[in-house]
Amino acid sequence: MGVATTYRAPLGYCCPLAAAAAACNNNEAFELVTKVTTKDVGDDGEALALEYMQRHGLTLLRRNYRVAQGPRARGGEVDLILRDREGTVVFVEVRKRKGTAFGGAAGSVTYSKQRSVVLAAHHFLRNCGTLPPCRFDVVAIEDGRIEWIKSAFDAM
Repeated sequence: MGVATTYRAPLGYCCPLAAAAAACNNNEAFELVTKVTTKDVGDDGEALALEYMQRHGLTLLRRNYRVAQGPRARGGEVDLILRDREGTVVFVEVRKRKGTAFGGAAGSVTYSKQRSVVLAAHHFLRNCGTLPPCRFDVVAIEDGRIEWIKSAFDAM
């Protein structure tokens, strides 16, 4: 799901299906090319982070919570909203990177992104009867390693 596939066509074929059929019928080699989008990478990172945090005793409340600020204004988004064993609501921003270049995964959570997460968190908390304790965490995934940064930033 969510992965586009194309075939490299043998010389003389312009249709991917025809190229695949020709390659199979004529024993010509063809290469399957898979394009992975940034959304696919993000979804994979969120799934890894969720599994990791559930193993550490947190319970999922919401995933990909989004709120609009207005018709032409960007709103906010929280990747994961969880509750820990003590009842604290944890708003989690997940970042996945191949390596540590350009500041790495944790360094990519800019002030603007923090404001976006805080905006969505405020909206989410409006629906709570009593305000629970909460915090903002970051889960950074680099080179297959997961780093969980608790209280990574504050609500400004």
